[in-house]
Amino acid sequence: MLKTLALLTGVAMLAPAVAAPPAFDTARVSEDVRTLSSDAFEGRAPATPAETRTIDYLVARMKAAGLQPGGDMAGKARGWTQDVPLLKSDIAGDARISLTTKGATRPLTRGQEIAVRAALTGDTRVAIKDAPLVFVGYGVKAPERRWDDFKGVDLRGKIMVVLVNDPDFEGGEGDFGGKAMTYYGRWTYKYEEGARQGAAGVLVIHEYEPASYGWATVANSNGNTMFDIVRADPKAAHAPLEAWIQRDLAVDLFRAAGLDFEAAKQAAKRRDFKPVPLGTTLSADYAVKPERIVSHNVIGRLPGAKHPDETVMYSAHWDHLGIGQPDARGDRIYNGARDNASGIAMLLELGRAFAAAPRTDRSIAFLAVTAEEKGLLGSEYYAANPVYPLATTAGVINMDSTIGYGPARDFTISGVAKLDLLDMLVAEGKRLGRSYTPDPRAGEGSFYRSDHFSFAKQGVPAISFGNGRDLAQGGVARGKALAEAYTRDRYHQPADEWSADWDMGGVTPDLTLLYDLGRSLADGRAWPGWSADSEFAAARARTAAQRR
Repeated sequence: MLKTLALLTGVAMLAPAVAAPPAFDTARVSEDVRTLSSDAFEGRAPATPAETRTIDYLVARMKAAGLQPGGDMAGKARGWTQDVPLLKSDIAGDARISLTTKGATRPLTRGQEIAVRAALTGDTRVAIKDAPLVFVGYGVKAPERRWDDFKGVDLRGKIMVVLVNDPDFEGGEGDFGGKAMTYYGRWTYKYEEGARQGAAGVLVIHEYEPASYGWATVANSNGNTMFDIVRADPKAAHAPLEAWIQRDLAVDLFRAAGLDFEAAKQAAKRRDFKPVPLGTTLSADYAVKPERIVSHNVIGRLPGAKHPDETVMYSAHWDHLGIGQPDARGDRIYNGARDNASGIAMLLELGRAFAAAPRTDRSIAFLAVTAEEKGLLGSEYYAANPVYPLATTAGVINMDSTIGYGPARDFTISGVAKLDLLDMLVAEGKRLGRSYTPDPRAGEGSFYRSDHFSFAKQGVPAISFGNGRDLAQGGVARGKALAEAYTRDRYHQPADEWSADWDMGGVTPDLTLLYDLGRSLADGRAWPGWSADSEFAAARARTAAQRR
């Protein structure tokens, strides 16, 4: 815990006590999940008719909850939404992709051997002819860790082949903090680095454990419409070809080059690794349809009674994957019940509770963001164009796939971070008889995979709440088994559907904890911070003069 915990706890104790705990309606939460994840909402993809349905539903529920519009100015008053301009991109027609080794050409099947993202460069065609493949290990360039997988090799016009995660996940030299993934391990970083290197493309090798999800998740997430924020120079952020390949295909590529895949992985875990040409070329030819669209964040707000210019924010993403490739049952709708109709339902219920209670000193905003599944784009846009100043945003409490598997003795947050907001959460949990368990899957890089990360990058104290695994019925073993089954069988698949059989017994305890944390922060005068060694501390410090 941070040194400031005692101060923060003391301040929180001085805040006015809530006369009575809020009453949460579990059936209403379940109904919101059921509705938002029904087939009628078609998987809630941005820039589709389902977005309009989703936005209308959220606005109606926020109005009924007693919230006020908290979005962009519409004339002299605020509306309910914030416009989020995005680049939308689709592959038009067939995509011809092949590998050539020693004169023999192997066509690749999209969704089976390779999962290709629609290009986000703004170009209308991807045309690559015989680009050499080069294995660059984990594709990391980290001067502060004295690590460079590229060693000055010119990758212009070439295809980077990279491992997912970072060098320490399976026992590297310790430069990347062990099992807990750094941002260098995220596939988003690999693509960003590919653009910086001037590569014609990036192929990320899929493996279940370091990726933390199966091939079906990869194929489903990358095989449909892609989005990005509108950039002045999109080619500075994206290579023409961005894709994943199956591990078995990678093994074949390495074997054709006279290499053993596992031995190459071992070499990539060392600082002295050097890029390896694979003796294979890639050709790709397909049309791309780029267009600029406007999606929407939805924002409800309750102005503070004493400090309305200071904000405590709850957030959750409303979008999911929409309609995509059919599963084995022929189902093409990716309903996204847990991910993340559940987080939105919790957001709405918290809004109702705060609206029915005495007004907090600070304002509270309830932010439902778009395009999380496309790379945290709605929250990234908000963080770059905040409706309420980030300098006076005391903290962000995010909810993503929040409803668990019944009451739990513990709780967690996504990823490993040191910040006062977590200390406050732990203190509130202890008061309710619940314990904090560090993220049991920190190696998955979950800190970088949810919307709180967009705020953290700007220095705002932010956490993403996670329900516990130490279940009242079945303990840690059952909680772990259920979580793993969800990731394997439902995550980013059409099977992520609402069920009347869900155990909703953990909803009220989780909502109570989240409410108490927000109430304590909104009624207090504390400004939570990051630990001194956090990569986000400097950004927060730069705005210190704007906080009273």
